Amino acid sequence: MALPQIALPDGYRWRTLTKDDQRLVTELDTWAFPSGLAHDDIDATPSPLTWERAIAIEAEGFDGLAALHASYPFQQFPVPGAELPTAGLTWVGVHPQHRRRGLLTAMIDLHLARSAERGEALSALFAAEAPIYGRFGYGHAADDLRLEIPRGAALRDVPGAERHTIRLEVATREKHGELVDRLHRAVGAAPTGLPGINRPGWVTRETEELQAILWDDSPVFREGRESRRIMIVELDGEPRGYVTFRRTMNWELRGPRGRVHAGEVVALDAAAARALWGALLDLDLTNEVTPFVLPVDDVITNLLVDLRAAVPRTPDNVWVRLVDVAGALAGRRYAADVDVTLAVTDARLPANAGVYRLRAEAFGEASVERVDPEFEAPDLSLDVRELGAAFLGGRSLAALAAAGLVTVHPRPGQPTNALARASAAFGWPIAPGSSWVF
Repeated sequence: MALPQIALPDGYRWRTLTKDDQRLVTELDTWAFPSGLAHDDIDATPSPLTWERAIAIEAEGFDGLAALHASYPFQQFPVPGAELPTAGLTWVGVHPQHRRRGLLTAMIDLHLARSAERGEALSALFAAEAPIYGRFGYGHAADDLRLEIPRGAALRDVPGAERHTIRLEVATREKHGELVDRLHRAVGAAPTGLPGINRPGWVTRETEELQAILWDDSPVFREGRESRRIMIVELDGEPRGYVTFRRTMNWELRGPRGRVHAGEVVALDAAAARALWGALLDLDLTNEVTPFVLPVDDVITNLLVDLRAAVPRTPDNVWVRLVDVAGALAGRRYAADVDVTLAVTDARLPANAGVYRLRAEAFGEASVERVDPEFEAPDLSLDVRELGAAFLGGRSLAALAAAGLVTVHPRPGQPTNALARASAAFGWPIAPGSSWVF
């Protein structure tokens, strides 16, 4: 497929990449994101890139790449009550010598144009620097939870947890790949253990490249930690959850001060989660468990008797950008009946700008149509950035309005204003979030 016609500054040109360009990618990546690792060591590990979606910029007279971006083809990206094709923007970097020349802007424009051509209604990313992506229409749609849980921290009891057993093994794709993928998908589809309510943003590793990098256990990236282990919780021999982890050991005069670095903590129901967390918090020679990325409403927040002692922090998680406003709004479900008219601005994708009437019954299919504002006045006005922030159900339209980012146009005779109705509908019972950084 030919690239869309997105202009670059004089002296620069687009370049499509293949796996044969791995060293060039590594060299640019370590300029954009400094690393103490040797290039040969990095190149010896699998690349997560889908190469046909990786595009670089070259500069005349410059040896190497001036800039790079890529995306992951998420065909099953979870949104409230549904899934939508989504471009996972990633590996965005500009060589320090070529900054402040408009290369990032050109790459974002190309990415959005290609996403639209492929029929991807959304683009999603993790932001290396939070101030960058809002100006391109990405909204801060989810947070995650980081904890430092003391070993032996008291947990509330859950009936049935004592019936579960724990299995500990060295983690390998051959032995555990299918189990991990199956349980991860199942928990994203039904985090309460019951059907009907999914976890938006709980993206799975859909490509072979992402699976390969997940299971690669090269010592290069262990940072002094042990090889990857897995703890599996079972009920009558059936796997009900897992956690991947690595330990580190530090001997002090007062004794061992080990740390458990946990990856994904996944369980199909409350009893399995209680059994899994109870075992994870009781490993010998350790004094602390640090899960990497958890949903902000993870079950551990309610199981811990003293959450404060775990020093909770909530950094930003997924950012979302609507590429096709009508398709995205129609492609999700809503937590309350809604009939609202939205005036949307979008400086980056002017075709999105307009007035849309959204109608849906709670948890049912939605309909979206463009309307003429001369005949149907909008209830709310907002930029596509705020629409992206609210899209996964983790940001309140009312809170955005309180900050002056959503404008309300009251209608006489309405007993409940449109902001309240839309805020209730756009919300979701389960907090959004991805369990890994893409």
